[in-house]
Order: sequence, then C-alpha cells, then structure tokens
Amino acid sequence: MKQNKVLSLIGLATKAGKTASGEFSTEKAVKSGKASLVIVADEASDNTKKMFRNMCTYYKVPVYFFGSKEELGHAMGKEMRASLALLDAGFAKAVEKELVNTNAAKTGGSKYGEIESI
Repeated sequence: MKQNKVLSLIGLATKAGKTASGEFSTEKAVKSGKASLVIVADEASDNTKKMFRNMCTYYKVPVYFFGSKEELGHAMGKEMRASLALLDAGFAKAVEKELVNTNAAKTGGSKYGEIESI
C-alpha cells in the first residue's frame, strides 16, 4: 500500500511539472540545485547507483533506491525510468516521508536534516 502512495505522489508531481526524469535530466537538476529529492530504481546498474549516490552526497540532495524501472516509468506516464528528481520541496517531503515508512534504501545528503525531523 505504501509503495502505491509513493508512486501516486510521483504521478501528481509529474502532472504538476515538478519532476525531471532520465539520467541526463536528473543529473542536470541535481547539479543546478533544482532537485529536492532523487529516486533511482532498485534495478538500475551499479554504475548509475554509484554516480547518483556520490553526486547527491556532494550536492546534499536526498537519494533513495526504490521500485523498478517499469513502476517509476508507469507512475510518470512514460515507459521506463531508472532515475527521477522531484523539483518541488513539498512533493519531495511527502515522498520522503512515505519512503522512510517503506524502509527504502537511503544514501546521500539531506536538505531536511535528520530523518526524525520529518
């Protein structure tokens, strides 16, 4: 049930135009300071996971490994997505709260401080 809530919030953020998806767009959003949260598919390649883990730690953007490529893509109305960035702090906070509840793997820095502050 919690997984559906995360995917629903991603869908809402996409409809509101508050997401960037795909490796290049996600990377650009993080480096430009627009990304509030990054989600990478569990089944993404090790190189992709390592790149986003390192980049998000450096830029202090929370990064989570969650769901499959198909689930993330479907939530966004696309075919498959290995990575996406939420550009709105409100959506990011709501999604992060649900991700913490689902025990999704988190690595990287956080703008929000410790997880307990959510």
